[in-house]
Formats: sequence, C-alpha cells, structure tokens
Amino acid sequence: MYIAIAGNIGSGKSTLTRMLARHYRWEPRYEAVDHNPYIEDYYSDISRWAFNLEVFFLKERLRDLISIQQADHTVIQDRTIFEGVYVFMQNNYEAGRLSRRDYDTCIGLFEQMLQTVRLPDLMIYLRASVPHLVRNIQRRGRNYEQTIQLDYLENLNRRYDEFIGSRYQGRVMTVDKDSLDFEHNPRDFAQVTDRIDATLFGLFPSLTPNP
Repeated sequence: MYIAIAGNIGSGKSTLTRMLARHYRWEPRYEAVDHNPYIEDYYSDISRWAFNLEVFFLKERLRDLISIQQADHTVIQDRTIFEGVYVFMQNNYEAGRLSRRDYDTCIGLFEQMLQTVRLPDLMIYLRASVPHLVRNIQRRGRNYEQTIQLDYLENLNRRYDEFIGSRYQGRVMTVDKDSLDFEHNPRDFAQVTDRIDATLFGLFPSLTPNP
C-alpha cells in the first residue's frame, strides 16, 4: 500500500509519518527539506527562487513515487507531489511569485508525470489553524522558517481545503490537528490509528472519507 500524509507547514506531517511507520512497520519517506539546496534561498526571496524550488521538488517527488510503486511493502510518505502542485505551486503562481511561463512549464512536467504514477491508497490530511502552525514552526526552530508570513500560511490553509475538498480524487481521512497531540498523548494517537484501521482494514464501522 501507499499511504500519504498531507498538511501545511508545521502541521505535524513528519512526526505522524515517523509514528505511523513505527506503529505499523511501514517504510517512511520524508520530504526533501534539510538537504534541499534551494529552501533557504526560497524563504529569503520567494519570487526569485520559486521556479527552482518547484522543479527540484517535482524531481524528488517523481523519484520517490516511482520507487514507492516498485516497493513490495507499504510505504508512508510525508507530503505528496499532488499537494506540491495544487497547493504550493498554485499559491506561488496566483500570488505573482511564479511567472505564467514558469508555471506552465511546471504544470506540463507534472502532467507528464501523472501518466506514470498512481494515487495513494489513503491520504491523511492534517488540518490545523494558523496559530497552531506558528507554535509548531517556532518550536522546531528552523531558521529559514522564522520569516514565513502569516498570510502565506493562511493562503496555504485555504488552498489545502480547496485541494482536499474539490481537486483531489483519492480517499482522504481528515484529522483536526488543533484538538490532538498524538506525539505526547497515547489516546490521541490511538484515535488516529483506530480511524486508519477502520478505513483501510474495516476493523470498525467505516467512516466517511472527508469528515
């Protein structure tokens, strides 16, 4: 199976990916952030580096997807190519940080990639308010993230809701992150795993895909 974790910056994707991988003995795949050669430049000058960053992420995510599809075991991925395009790239384009020429180039590349990849068996969407995101971003202390503007996070949240609600065609389980602390509270983590079990394995009464 192929499981994906989706969510805004600071929503807890990497943490949940790590915890679920350990719980279910799945293989985790993490987003290329710490070794991304463009990420610090991007947050210091988004308009200048947006195209470079988008192409790098498309390359990395396509490589991961091909590897995931060839795997003979379950893989859980921290952020997917789909939200990378429909949320982050779309946000940069509509905010004027990505030119129409560069946007069309990235979309054309993405559409070619879609011919070789499949949707996740389940996408877990971590929905979080901007104050919650800010607290997490400040807590983890990545220097390049401390300059992120509130309106940038707000716009990404709005686009995530649009992406999950109307653009993404796969199976989704939405988790309201503000009310859960699955990293430190075992009961909260159990709530998440119970829902995953119900959705994937039918161990409990089935839940609607998008509560």
